Amino acid sequence: MVCVRYFILNTNPILCNCEMSIEFMKYDYDAIVVGSGPNGLAAAIRLQQEGLSVLILEAKATIGGGMRTAELTLPGFKHDVCSAVHPMAVASPFFKTLPLQQQGLEFIYPEFSTAHPFDDGTAAVLAKSIAETASLLKEDEEAYLNLFRPIVNNWSKIDEDLLAPLHFPKHPLLLAQFGLKALQPALSLAKQFKTKEAKGLWAGMTSHAVLPLSSLSTSAIGLVLTAVGHTQGWPIPKGGSQSLADALAAHFLALGGKIQINTPVASLDQLPSAKAVLFDVSPHQLLDIAGYKFSGLYKWQLERYRFGMGVFKVDWALDASVPFTAEECQRASTVHIGNTLEEIALAEQQTANGKHVDKPFVMFSQPSLFDDTRAPQGKHTAWAYCHVPNGSGEDRTEAIEKQIERFAPGFRERIIGRHVMNTQDMQTYNPNYIGGDVNGGSIDITQLFTRPALRASPYRTSKKGLYICSASTPPGGGVHGMSGFHAAEQALKDIFKKK
Repeated sequence: MVCVRYFILNTNPILCNCEMSIEFMKYDYDAIVVGSGPNGLAAAIRLQQEGLSVLILEAKATIGGGMRTAELTLPGFKHDVCSAVHPMAVASPFFKTLPLQQQGLEFIYPEFSTAHPFDDGTAAVLAKSIAETASLLKEDEEAYLNLFRPIVNNWSKIDEDLLAPLHFPKHPLLLAQFGLKALQPALSLAKQFKTKEAKGLWAGMTSHAVLPLSSLSTSAIGLVLTAVGHTQGWPIPKGGSQSLADALAAHFLALGGKIQINTPVASLDQLPSAKAVLFDVSPHQLLDIAGYKFSGLYKWQLERYRFGMGVFKVDWALDASVPFTAEECQRASTVHIGNTLEEIALAEQQTANGKHVDKPFVMFSQPSLFDDTRAPQGKHTAWAYCHVPNGSGEDRTEAIEKQIERFAPGFRERIIGRHVMNTQDMQTYNPNYIGGDVNGGSIDITQLFTRPALRASPYRTSKKGLYICSASTPPGGGVHGMSGFHAAEQALKDIFKKK
Protein backbone atom coordinates (compact mmCIF):
# COMPACT_ATOMS: atom_id res chain seq x y z
CA MET A 1 0.00 0.00 0.00
CA VAL A 2 1.49 3.34 -1.06
CA CYS A 3 0.76 6.66 0.60
CA VAL A 4 1.02 9.69 -1.70
CA ARG A 5 0.25 13.39 -1.27
CA TYR A 6 -1.61 15.17 -4.07
CA PHE A 7 -3.63 18.29 -4.76
CA ILE A 8 -6.75 18.66 -6.93
CA LEU A 9 -7.02 22.09 -8.55
CA ASN A 10 -10.53 23.49 -8.73
CA THR A 11 -10.22 24.74 -12.32
CA ASN A 12 -13.30 22.84 -13.45
CA PRO A 13 -16.62 23.35 -11.64
CA ILE A 14 -17.45 19.66 -12.08
CA LEU A 15 -14.74 18.84 -9.56
CA CYS A 16 -16.29 20.98 -6.85
CA ASN A 17 -17.45 17.91 -4.91
CA CYS A 18 -13.84 16.79 -4.48
CA GLU A 19 -12.00 17.75 -1.34
CA MET A 20 -10.09 20.86 -2.27
CA SER A 21 -7.11 20.64 0.08
CA ILE A 22 -3.78 18.92 0.28
CA GLU A 23 -4.30 15.59 1.99
CA PHE A 24 -2.82 12.17 2.45
CA MET A 25 -4.68 9.38 0.72
CA LYS A 26 -4.20 5.65 0.54
CA TYR A 27 -3.66 4.82 -3.10
CA ASP A 28 -5.03 1.34 -3.11
CA TYR A 29 -7.50 1.32 -5.99
CA ASP A 30 -9.20 -1.51 -7.77
CA ALA A 31 -8.71 0.31 -11.08
CA ILE A 32 -7.04 3.39 -12.48
CA VAL A 33 -8.08 5.03 -15.74
CA VAL A 34 -5.48 7.21 -17.46
CA GLY A 35 -7.22 9.91 -19.50
CA SER A 36 -10.66 11.50 -19.15
CA GLY A 37 -11.90 11.55 -22.73
CA PRO A 38 -15.27 9.96 -23.52
CA ASN A 39 -13.77 6.48 -23.47
CA GLY A 40 -11.84 7.01 -20.25
CA LEU A 41 -14.94 8.37 -18.53
CA ALA A 42 -17.09 5.52 -19.87
CA ALA A 43 -14.60 2.92 -18.66
CA ALA A 44 -14.39 4.51 -15.23
CA ILE A 45 -18.17 4.74 -14.86
CA ARG A 46 -18.67 1.11 -15.89
CA LEU A 47 -16.09 -0.09 -13.36
CA GLN A 48 -17.47 2.15 -10.62
CA GLN A 49 -20.96 0.80 -11.29
CA GLU A 50 -19.70 -2.58 -10.04
CA GLY A 51 -18.77 -1.09 -6.69
CA LEU A 52 -15.04 -0.94 -7.38
CA SER A 53 -12.78 1.88 -6.25
CA VAL A 54 -11.74 3.79 -9.37
CA LEU A 55 -9.41 6.75 -9.92
CA ILE A 56 -9.20 8.80 -13.12
CA LEU A 57 -5.89 10.54 -13.81
CA GLU A 58 -6.09 13.47 -16.23
CA ALA A 59 -3.01 15.28 -17.53
CA LYS A 60 -4.75 18.59 -18.19
CA ALA A 61 -6.35 21.09 -15.83
CA THR A 62 -9.81 20.22 -17.18
CA ILE A 63 -11.38 16.87 -17.89
CA GLY A 64 -12.87 15.86 -21.22
CA GLY A 65 -10.24 14.97 -23.82
CA GLY A 66 -11.95 15.88 -27.08
CA MET A 67 -14.96 17.26 -25.18
CA ARG A 68 -13.72 20.66 -24.07
CA THR A 69 -15.07 24.17 -24.57
CA ALA A 70 -13.01 27.35 -24.22
CA GLU A 71 -12.95 31.04 -25.13
CA LEU A 72 -10.48 30.60 -27.97
CA THR A 73 -11.10 33.89 -29.79
CA LEU A 74 -12.70 36.68 -27.74
CA PRO A 75 -14.20 36.90 -24.23
CA GLY A 76 -17.74 35.54 -24.15
CA PHE A 77 -17.35 33.41 -27.29
CA LYS A 78 -17.40 29.73 -26.34
CA HIS A 79 -15.76 27.38 -28.84
CA ASP A 80 -15.63 23.60 -28.86
CA VAL A 81 -11.93 22.82 -29.09
CA CYS A 82 -12.52 19.52 -30.89
CA SER A 83 -15.81 17.63 -30.96
CA ALA A 84 -18.89 19.81 -31.31
CA VAL A 85 -21.81 17.85 -32.78
CA HIS A 86 -22.66 14.57 -31.09
CA PRO A 87 -24.78 12.06 -33.03
CA MET A 88 -22.84 9.13 -31.58
CA ALA A 89 -23.25 10.34 -28.01
CA VAL A 90 -27.04 10.10 -28.23
CA ALA A 91 -26.76 6.84 -30.18
CA SER A 92 -24.34 5.24 -27.69
CA PRO A 93 -25.89 2.14 -26.12
CA PHE A 94 -23.96 2.86 -22.91
CA PHE A 95 -24.46 6.60 -22.60
CA LYS A 96 -28.20 6.11 -23.12
CA THR A 97 -28.33 4.10 -19.88
CA LEU A 98 -26.82 6.92 -17.80
CA PRO A 99 -28.89 9.65 -16.05
CA LEU A 100 -26.91 12.47 -17.61
CA GLN A 101 -29.86 14.85 -17.74
CA GLN A 102 -29.90 14.75 -13.95
CA GLN A 103 -26.34 16.06 -14.10
CA GLY A 104 -27.41 19.07 -16.14
CA LEU A 105 -26.80 17.80 -19.68
CA GLU A 106 -29.18 19.19 -22.30
CA PHE A 107 -29.00 18.35 -25.99
CA ILE A 108 -30.27 20.76 -28.64
CA TYR A 109 -31.56 19.28 -31.90
CA PRO A 110 -31.45 21.49 -35.02
CA GLU A 111 -34.14 20.98 -37.65
CA PHE A 112 -31.62 19.40 -40.03
CA SER A 113 -28.69 17.25 -38.94
CA THR A 114 -26.63 18.36 -41.93
CA ALA A 115 -26.92 20.57 -44.96
CA HIS A 116 -24.84 20.22 -48.12
CA PRO A 117 -24.75 23.32 -50.36
CA PHE A 118 -23.99 23.40 -54.08
CA ASP A 119 -22.67 26.08 -56.41
CA ASP A 120 -26.12 26.68 -57.88
CA GLY A 121 -27.46 27.96 -54.55
CA THR A 122 -29.37 24.81 -53.63
CA ALA A 123 -28.63 22.37 -50.81
CA ALA A 124 -29.35 18.78 -49.89
CA VAL A 125 -30.26 18.08 -46.25
CA LEU A 126 -30.36 15.22 -43.78
CA ALA A 127 -33.70 15.60 -42.02
CA LYS A 128 -34.84 13.50 -39.08
CA SER A 129 -37.53 11.95 -41.27
CA ILE A 130 -36.13 9.51 -43.79
CA ALA A 131 -39.21 10.09 -45.96
CA GLU A 132 -38.66 13.86 -45.99
CA THR A 133 -34.99 13.49 -46.83
CA ALA A 134 -35.73 11.05 -49.64
CA SER A 135 -38.52 13.17 -51.11
CA LEU A 136 -36.21 16.17 -51.39
CA LEU A 137 -33.84 14.05 -53.50
CA LYS A 138 -36.55 13.74 -56.16
CA GLU A 139 -35.61 11.09 -58.71
CA ASP A 140 -33.29 9.45 -56.16
CA GLU A 141 -36.09 9.11 -53.61
CA GLU A 142 -36.58 5.38 -54.17
CA ALA A 143 -32.85 4.63 -54.27
CA TYR A 144 -32.33 6.49 -51.00
CA LEU A 145 -35.15 4.64 -49.28
CA ASN A 146 -33.93 1.28 -50.60
CA LEU A 147 -30.47 1.94 -49.19
CA PHE A 148 -31.31 3.39 -45.80
CA ARG A 149 -34.80 2.23 -44.79
CA PRO A 150 -33.72 -1.36 -43.88
CA ILE A 151 -30.88 0.00 -41.73
CA VAL A 152 -33.03 2.63 -40.04
CA ASN A 153 -35.87 0.16 -39.37
CA ASN A 154 -33.47 -2.36 -37.82
CA TRP A 155 -31.11 0.09 -36.12
CA SER A 156 -32.16 -0.85 -32.57
CA LYS A 157 -31.34 -4.49 -33.35
CA ILE A 158 -27.84 -3.91 -34.73
CA ASP A 159 -26.49 -0.79 -32.99
CA GLU A 160 -24.85 -2.66 -30.10
CA ASP A 161 -23.19 -5.12 -32.48
CA LEU A 162 -21.92 -2.35 -34.73
CA LEU A 163 -20.35 -0.47 -31.82
CA ALA A 164 -18.45 -3.49 -30.50
CA PRO A 165 -15.39 -5.61 -31.32
CA LEU A 166 -15.68 -8.72 -33.46
CA HIS A 167 -18.05 -11.20 -31.84
CA PHE A 168 -21.03 -13.36 -32.71
CA PRO A 169 -23.90 -10.87 -33.17
CA LYS A 170 -27.41 -11.03 -31.77
CA HIS A 171 -28.89 -10.72 -35.25
CA PRO A 172 -26.31 -12.19 -37.64
CA LEU A 173 -28.40 -11.92 -40.80
CA LEU A 174 -29.23 -8.27 -40.23
CA LEU A 175 -25.61 -7.47 -39.45
CA ALA A 176 -24.47 -9.38 -42.55
CA GLN A 177 -26.86 -7.34 -44.69
CA PHE A 178 -25.39 -4.16 -43.24
CA GLY A 179 -21.84 -5.44 -43.72
CA LEU A 180 -22.32 -6.17 -47.42
CA LYS A 181 -23.04 -2.48 -47.92
CA ALA A 182 -20.65 -1.12 -45.30
CA LEU A 183 -17.51 -2.79 -46.60
CA GLN A 184 -17.92 -1.26 -50.06
CA PRO A 185 -16.07 1.90 -51.11
CA ALA A 186 -18.25 4.99 -50.85
CA LEU A 187 -17.81 5.63 -54.57
CA SER A 188 -19.26 2.20 -55.36
CA LEU A 189 -22.45 2.73 -53.37
CA ALA A 190 -22.79 6.22 -54.85
CA LYS A 191 -23.38 4.68 -58.27
CA GLN A 192 -26.98 3.89 -57.36
CA PHE A 193 -27.73 7.63 -57.18
CA LYS A 194 -28.39 9.83 -60.21
CA THR A 195 -28.67 13.35 -58.82
CA LYS A 196 -25.90 15.64 -57.62
CA GLU A 197 -27.94 16.17 -54.44
CA ALA A 198 -27.97 12.51 -53.38
CA LYS A 199 -24.36 11.96 -54.44
CA GLY A 200 -23.17 15.09 -52.66
CA LEU A 201 -25.06 14.27 -49.46
CA TRP A 202 -23.52 10.79 -49.48
CA ALA A 203 -20.02 12.18 -50.14
CA GLY A 204 -20.26 14.49 -47.15
CA MET A 205 -21.38 11.71 -44.83
CA THR A 206 -18.71 9.24 -45.95
CA SER A 207 -15.89 11.79 -45.76
CA HIS A 208 -16.11 11.47 -41.97
CA ALA A 209 -14.17 8.24 -42.50
CA VAL A 210 -11.09 10.42 -43.23
CA LEU A 211 -10.10 8.14 -46.10
CA PRO A 212 -10.21 8.37 -49.90
CA LEU A 213 -13.78 7.58 -50.95
CA SER A 214 -12.41 4.81 -53.15
CA SER A 215 -11.22 2.88 -50.07
CA LEU A 216 -12.94 -0.26 -48.86
CA SER A 217 -15.22 0.22 -45.82
CA THR A 218 -15.70 3.98 -46.34
CA SER A 219 -19.42 3.33 -46.76
CA ALA A 220 -19.62 2.12 -43.16
CA ILE A 221 -19.31 5.52 -41.50
CA GLY A 222 -21.75 7.09 -43.96
CA LEU A 223 -24.35 4.41 -43.31
CA VAL A 224 -23.97 4.73 -39.54
CA LEU A 225 -24.07 8.53 -39.41
CA THR A 226 -27.05 8.69 -41.75
CA ALA A 227 -28.95 6.04 -39.80
CA VAL A 228 -28.25 7.86 -36.54
CA GLY A 229 -29.45 11.08 -38.14
CA HIS A 230 -32.77 9.43 -38.96
CA THR A 231 -33.16 7.60 -35.64
CA GLN A 232 -31.66 10.08 -33.18
CA GLY A 233 -30.54 13.29 -34.89
CA TRP A 234 -27.24 15.17 -34.69
CA PRO A 235 -27.53 17.28 -31.53
CA ILE A 236 -25.21 19.75 -29.83
CA PRO A 237 -24.80 19.95 -26.03
CA LYS A 238 -26.10 23.21 -24.59
CA GLY A 239 -23.14 25.24 -23.43
CA GLY A 240 -20.63 23.26 -25.46
CA SER A 241 -19.01 19.85 -25.50
CA GLN A 242 -17.60 20.46 -22.03
CA SER A 243 -21.17 20.03 -20.78
CA LEU A 244 -21.12 16.39 -21.87
CA ALA A 245 -17.75 15.79 -20.19
CA ASP A 246 -18.96 17.50 -17.02
CA ALA A 247 -22.13 15.41 -16.90
CA LEU A 248 -20.20 12.16 -17.30
CA ALA A 249 -17.71 13.21 -14.63
CA ALA A 250 -20.48 14.28 -12.26
CA HIS A 251 -22.14 10.89 -12.61
CA PHE A 252 -18.83 9.14 -11.98
CA LEU A 253 -18.22 11.23 -8.85
CA ALA A 254 -21.77 10.55 -7.64
CA LEU A 255 -21.04 6.82 -7.86
CA GLY A 256 -18.05 7.32 -5.57
CA GLY A 257 -15.23 7.66 -8.10
CA LYS A 258 -12.27 10.02 -7.82
CA ILE A 259 -10.66 12.32 -10.36
CA GLN A 260 -7.17 13.75 -10.16
CA ILE A 261 -6.31 16.49 -12.67
CA ASN A 262 -2.96 18.02 -13.65
CA THR A 263 -1.42 14.56 -13.52
CA PRO A 264 0.36 13.52 -16.71
CA VAL A 265 1.49 9.89 -16.68
CA ALA A 266 4.85 9.16 -18.26
CA SER A 267 5.57 5.78 -16.67
CA LEU A 268 3.84 2.97 -14.83
CA ASP A 269 6.13 3.74 -11.92
CA GLN A 270 4.14 6.93 -11.28
CA LEU A 271 0.89 5.10 -10.69
CA PRO A 272 -0.61 4.11 -7.37
CA SER A 273 -1.15 0.41 -6.81
CA ALA A 274 -4.18 -1.00 -8.64
CA LYS A 275 -5.46 -4.34 -9.85
CA ALA A 276 -6.18 -2.98 -13.33
CA VAL A 277 -5.08 0.07 -15.30
CA LEU A 278 -6.99 1.23 -18.39
CA PHE A 279 -5.31 3.68 -20.77
CA ASP A 280 -7.35 6.13 -22.83
CA VAL A 281 -4.23 6.91 -24.89
CA SER A 282 -2.83 6.25 -28.35
CA PRO A 283 -0.72 3.13 -29.02
CA HIS A 284 2.37 5.33 -29.26
CA GLN A 285 1.74 6.85 -25.84
CA LEU A 286 1.05 3.42 -24.41
CA LEU A 287 4.44 2.24 -25.64
CA ASP A 288 6.12 5.20 -23.99
CA ILE A 289 4.35 4.57 -20.68
CA ALA A 290 4.36 0.79 -20.45
CA GLY A 291 6.24 -0.63 -23.43
CA TYR A 292 8.91 -2.20 -21.24
CA LYS A 293 6.23 -4.48 -19.77
CA PHE A 294 4.98 -5.78 -23.13
CA SER A 295 5.95 -8.80 -25.18
CA GLY A 296 8.10 -8.28 -28.26
CA LEU A 297 5.22 -9.22 -30.58
CA TYR A 298 2.77 -6.80 -28.97
CA LYS A 299 5.30 -3.96 -29.08
CA TRP A 300 6.00 -4.77 -32.73
CA GLN A 301 2.31 -4.48 -33.57
CA LEU A 302 1.83 -1.19 -31.70
CA GLU A 303 4.90 0.31 -33.36
CA ARG A 304 3.37 -0.41 -36.77
CA TYR A 305 -0.03 1.03 -35.98
CA ARG A 306 -0.87 3.61 -38.65
CA PHE A 307 -2.47 7.01 -38.33
CA GLY A 308 -4.54 8.72 -40.99
CA MET A 309 -4.96 12.24 -42.32
CA GLY A 310 -4.80 15.10 -39.86
CA VAL A 311 -7.03 18.15 -39.55
CA PHE A 312 -6.49 21.89 -39.73
CA LYS A 313 -9.13 23.72 -37.68
CA VAL A 314 -10.31 27.32 -37.53
CA ASP A 315 -12.64 28.88 -34.94
CA TRP A 316 -14.31 32.22 -35.57
CA ALA A 317 -16.03 34.88 -33.54
CA LEU A 318 -18.59 36.47 -35.86
CA ASP A 319 -20.45 39.75 -35.88
CA ALA A 320 -23.49 38.01 -37.41
CA SER A 321 -24.56 34.58 -38.61
CA VAL A 322 -23.00 33.03 -41.71
CA PRO A 323 -24.88 34.26 -44.84
CA PHE A 324 -25.26 30.98 -46.71
CA THR A 325 -26.95 31.36 -50.08
CA ALA A 326 -28.98 28.17 -49.51
CA GLU A 327 -31.32 28.98 -46.64
CA GLU A 328 -31.43 25.30 -45.59
CA CYS A 329 -27.91 25.77 -44.25
CA GLN A 330 -29.27 28.18 -41.63
CA ARG A 331 -31.34 25.32 -40.21
CA ALA A 332 -28.49 22.85 -39.71
CA SER A 333 -25.73 22.92 -37.10
CA THR A 334 -23.41 20.97 -39.42
CA VAL A 335 -22.70 21.99 -43.00
CA HIS A 336 -20.64 19.83 -45.36
CA ILE A 337 -18.84 22.16 -47.76
CA GLY A 338 -17.35 20.69 -50.92
CA ASN A 339 -19.95 20.83 -53.71
CA THR A 340 -20.20 17.63 -55.76
CA LEU A 341 -19.23 14.04 -55.05
CA GLU A 342 -16.55 14.24 -57.72
CA GLU A 343 -14.96 17.36 -56.25
CA ILE A 344 -14.98 15.96 -52.71
CA ALA A 345 -13.60 12.59 -53.78
CA LEU A 346 -10.74 14.27 -55.65
CA ALA A 347 -9.87 16.50 -52.70
CA GLU A 348 -9.83 13.60 -50.23
CA GLN A 349 -7.76 11.41 -52.56
CA GLN A 350 -5.17 14.12 -53.19
CA THR A 351 -4.94 14.92 -49.48
CA ALA A 352 -4.40 11.24 -48.67
CA ASN A 353 -1.61 11.31 -51.26
CA GLY A 354 0.12 14.06 -49.29
CA LYS A 355 -1.07 17.15 -51.16
CA HIS A 356 -2.69 20.39 -49.96
CA VAL A 357 -5.64 21.08 -52.26
CA ASP A 358 -7.03 24.47 -53.27
CA LYS A 359 -10.63 23.42 -52.65
CA PRO A 360 -10.63 21.11 -49.61
CA PHE A 361 -13.69 19.38 -48.23
CA VAL A 362 -14.70 21.41 -45.16
CA MET A 363 -16.62 20.26 -42.09
CA PHE A 364 -18.40 23.33 -40.71
CA SER A 365 -20.41 23.87 -37.54
CA GLN A 366 -22.41 26.89 -36.34
CA PRO A 367 -23.68 26.03 -32.82
CA SER A 368 -24.61 29.57 -31.78
CA LEU A 369 -27.51 29.55 -34.25
CA PHE A 370 -29.23 27.11 -31.89
CA ASP A 371 -27.54 27.74 -28.53
CA ASP A 372 -27.52 31.36 -27.36
CA THR A 373 -25.09 30.54 -24.53
CA ARG A 374 -22.20 30.32 -27.01
CA ALA A 375 -21.77 34.02 -27.85
CA PRO A 376 -22.77 37.52 -26.70
CA GLN A 377 -26.22 38.65 -27.81
CA GLY A 378 -26.37 39.20 -31.57
CA LYS A 379 -22.94 37.61 -32.13
CA HIS A 380 -22.04 34.09 -33.25
CA THR A 381 -19.42 31.40 -33.18
CA ALA A 382 -18.47 28.93 -35.89
CA TRP A 383 -15.71 26.41 -36.54
CA ALA A 384 -14.48 24.39 -39.46
CA TYR A 385 -11.74 22.00 -40.35
CA CYS A 386 -10.37 20.33 -43.43
CA HIS A 387 -8.27 17.22 -43.81
CA VAL A 388 -4.54 17.63 -44.39
CA PRO A 389 -1.62 15.22 -44.69
CA ASN A 390 -0.72 13.76 -41.30
CA GLY A 391 1.69 16.06 -39.47
CA SER A 392 1.20 18.97 -41.90
CA GLY A 393 2.33 22.38 -40.65
CA GLU A 394 0.77 24.33 -43.53
CA ASP A 395 -1.70 27.09 -42.75
CA ARG A 396 -5.02 26.26 -44.45
CA THR A 397 -7.01 29.25 -43.14
CA GLU A 398 -7.25 30.94 -46.54
CA ALA A 399 -8.35 27.75 -48.32
CA ILE A 400 -11.04 27.02 -45.72
CA GLU A 401 -12.41 30.58 -45.67
CA LYS A 402 -12.51 30.73 -49.48
CA GLN A 403 -14.56 27.53 -49.53
CA ILE A 404 -17.05 28.95 -47.02
CA GLU A 405 -17.19 32.29 -48.84
CA ARG A 406 -17.95 30.34 -52.02
CA PHE A 407 -21.29 29.20 -50.55
CA ALA A 408 -21.79 32.14 -48.16
CA PRO A 409 -20.71 35.39 -49.87
CA GLY A 410 -19.89 38.02 -47.26
CA PHE A 411 -18.78 35.51 -44.63
CA ARG A 412 -15.31 36.99 -44.16
CA GLU A 413 -16.73 40.47 -43.57
CA ARG A 414 -18.37 39.14 -40.42
CA ILE A 415 -15.20 37.73 -38.80
CA ILE A 416 -14.18 39.65 -35.66
CA GLY A 417 -11.92 37.00 -34.13
CA ARG A 418 -10.06 33.92 -35.30
CA HIS A 419 -8.18 31.00 -33.73
CA VAL A 420 -6.35 28.34 -35.75
CA MET A 421 -4.91 24.92 -34.93
CA ASN A 422 -2.64 22.96 -37.24
CA THR A 423 -1.92 19.27 -36.82
CA GLN A 424 0.83 19.84 -34.23
CA ASP A 425 -1.45 22.16 -32.26
CA MET A 426 -4.07 19.41 -32.27
CA GLN A 427 -1.55 16.87 -30.97
CA THR A 428 -0.32 19.28 -28.30
CA TYR A 429 -3.91 19.87 -27.20
CA ASN A 430 -4.57 16.13 -27.07
CA PRO A 431 -1.60 13.75 -27.42
CA ASN A 432 -3.98 11.08 -28.72
CA TYR A 433 -4.28 13.05 -31.96
CA ILE A 434 -1.05 11.85 -33.53
CA GLY A 435 -0.19 14.11 -36.47
CA GLY A 436 -3.62 15.71 -36.14
CA ASP A 437 -5.51 12.41 -36.62
CA VAL A 438 -8.65 12.88 -34.49
CA ASN A 439 -9.95 9.38 -35.29
CA GLY A 440 -7.32 7.59 -33.21
CA GLY A 441 -5.74 5.94 -36.25
CA SER A 442 -6.64 5.03 -39.79
CA ILE A 443 -9.83 2.97 -40.05
CA ASP A 444 -9.06 1.43 -43.41
CA ILE A 445 -9.90 -2.21 -44.02
CA THR A 446 -6.55 -3.44 -42.68
CA GLN A 447 -7.08 -1.75 -39.28
CA LEU A 448 -10.86 -1.89 -39.06
CA PHE A 449 -10.85 -5.17 -37.14
CA THR A 450 -7.32 -5.15 -35.73
CA ARG A 451 -7.19 -1.92 -33.74
CA PRO A 452 -4.55 -1.55 -32.30
CA ALA A 453 -3.21 -5.12 -32.64
CA LEU A 454 -4.41 -8.53 -33.79
CA ARG A 455 -5.50 -10.20 -30.55
CA ALA A 456 -8.37 -12.23 -29.12
CA SER A 457 -9.38 -9.07 -27.28
CA PRO A 458 -8.28 -5.72 -28.72
CA TYR A 459 -8.46 -4.13 -25.27
CA ARG A 460 -6.02 -6.46 -23.51
CA THR A 461 -2.34 -5.70 -23.75
CA SER A 462 0.25 -8.45 -23.41
CA LYS A 463 0.70 -7.52 -19.75
CA LYS A 464 -1.98 -8.83 -17.39
CA GLY A 465 -3.96 -6.04 -15.79
CA LEU A 466 -3.09 -3.39 -18.41
CA TYR A 467 -5.73 -2.41 -20.98
CA ILE A 468 -6.11 0.15 -23.76
CA CYS A 469 -9.53 1.80 -24.11
CA SER A 470 -9.01 4.70 -26.51
CA ALA A 471 -10.40 5.38 -30.00
CA SER A 472 -7.51 3.24 -31.25
CA THR A 473 -9.64 0.24 -30.25
CA PRO A 474 -13.02 -0.89 -31.69
CA PRO A 475 -15.35 0.67 -32.63
CA GLY A 476 -12.99 3.57 -33.28
CA GLY A 477 -13.39 7.34 -33.24
CA GLY A 478 -16.48 9.25 -32.20
CA VAL A 479 -17.88 10.47 -28.89
CA HIS A 480 -19.73 7.31 -27.91
CA GLY A 481 -17.64 5.85 -25.07
CA MET A 482 -18.07 2.31 -26.37
CA SER A 483 -14.34 1.59 -26.56
CA GLY A 484 -14.08 2.43 -22.88
CA PHE A 485 -17.20 0.45 -22.04
CA HIS A 486 -15.95 -2.71 -23.76
CA ALA A 487 -12.47 -2.38 -22.25
CA ALA A 488 -14.03 -2.11 -18.81
CA GLU A 489 -16.18 -5.16 -19.49
CA GLN A 490 -13.03 -7.08 -20.44
CA ALA A 491 -11.26 -6.01 -17.25
CA LEU A 492 -14.30 -6.94 -15.16
CA LYS A 493 -14.19 -10.47 -16.58
CA ASP A 494 -10.41 -10.92 -16.48
CA ILE A 495 -9.44 -9.28 -13.21
CA PHE A 496 -12.59 -8.96 -11.13
CA LYS A 497 -14.27 -12.19 -12.32
CA LYS A 498 -17.58 -10.48 -13.02
CA LYS A 499 -19.71 -11.77 -15.90
